[in-house]
Amino acid sequence: MSVLIVIPARYQSSRYPGKPLAELKGATGISKSLVQRSWEAAIEVQSVDRVVVATDDDRIRAAAEGFGAEVVMTSSSCFNGTERCAEAFDNLGGGFDIVVNLQGDAPLTPAWFIEDLVTGLRNDAMAEVATPVLRCDGRALNGFIEDRKAGRVGGTTAVFTKDCHALYFSKEVIPYTSETYSNDAATPVFHHVGVYAYRPAALGAYPRWKPGPLEKLEGLEQLRFMEHGRQVLCVEVEARGRQFWELNNPEDVPRIEAMMAEMGTP
Repeated sequence: MSVLIVIPARYQSSRYPGKPLAELKGATGISKSLVQRSWEAAIEVQSVDRVVVATDDDRIRAAAEGFGAEVVMTSSSCFNGTERCAEAFDNLGGGFDIVVNLQGDAPLTPAWFIEDLVTGLRNDAMAEVATPVLRCDGRALNGFIEDRKAGRVGGTTAVFTKDCHALYFSKEVIPYTSETYSNDAATPVFHHVGVYAYRPAALGAYPRWKPGPLEKLEGLEQLRFMEHGRQVLCVEVEARGRQFWELNNPEDVPRIEAMMAEMGTP
């Protein structure tokens, strides 16, 4: 099955304008833009046929082409990354069996997250979309709780059936737990990793659906699939000692840079 990775990147963002071009300093002291670090994560993935950056902004196009990425220009009317991926897929003429959306705010995404995701979608004939989930340790869960107390949008959490089909995604911490956890302790909360793999039919249908109330309330694009009765597979991935965090707010930059320093990420 042929695989396309699309990295949707838009300049305008209500929480963080210009986010794809935000600089992140690695362990060696070298700064690279968020979109470059996301692209470098994508090209490390095995058995991928093509990687493109999809944007509507000439500044992002120039930056991406400057570090060697292939760029597909898309319209400014795309409501979210999934719609941008759908348009990029159409602009490329289709021809891929699986389309992966590696959102440009997840530069710490390990290659095996995406490899496991693609394998999970291939093996589940019922699923039309797949997305990774990572069991939170106490450190990650406490970070989520701290963000919510401070009024910041932190990570997204997920709950799912015993067959790993999604029940719900939320920017709140779900499920509720009254326990406290040490940094290294496993918790019952799963962090949703902002990567998606789609079958082309589901991706093509998505832009034709209107956003539903849950998507509007949570601001989570994957809920549109669920609100239209489509199966979303949650693929549990392993950290293997790697830390993971998404860049949602300017305050996340030092947090991610500290993680890169600790992991030795250049």
